[in-house]
Amino acid sequence: MKFSELLIAAIQRSEIPLRFEPGAEDAVAKPVTEVLQAWITAHIPRDADPDSEFDAGYRALAVQLLAEMEGEAELQE
Repeated sequence: MKFSELLIAAIQRSEIPLRFEPGAEDAVAKPVTEVLQAWITAHIPRDADPDSEFDAGYRALAVQLLAEMEGEAELQE
């Protein structure tokens, strides 16, 4: 499953009456996705120690999350 599918499904289950407007779910999902991408990007270590396993793992997680949000990777279960 892709992040966008998960987000759209959550929006469709919401009480917001968007179901009757074609493309409404995508219109709502886009700004939510953009905010989450900016938030994750802001937490990527900039001054990471190249020898630190913690920094490498933290960066790898952020890169994986961004790839999932952009639809380039499936959600890991």
